[in-house]
Amino acid sequence: MQLCFLFLLLIWNIIVFIFYAKDKWRATHGYWRIPENVLLVETLLAGGFGAILAGMLVHHKTRKWYFWLSWIIGLFVDVSLIYLMLKYLK
Repeated sequence: MQLCFLFLLLIWNIIVFIFYAKDKWRATHGYWRIPENVLLVETLLAGGFGAILAGMLVHHKTRKWYFWLSWIIGLFVDVSLIYLMLKYLK
């Protein structure tokens, strides 16, 4: 059960990373962008690791304070879920 949950959390964070990277690519090539609220909601729904990693690696959305705030909250959600899963799921 724990392994399944960790796998799902990993997959979700990879998806969030891809969304951020794709939006950065679209921004540099002049295509339609992914709405900021989509990126923010994905981050807050346990996508903190993927969002922070994308922000650091592709340098996307690093100047906006509300993205930094959502990354910190998303990271807190990720860590909390992992802690609760390790503590209560066996």
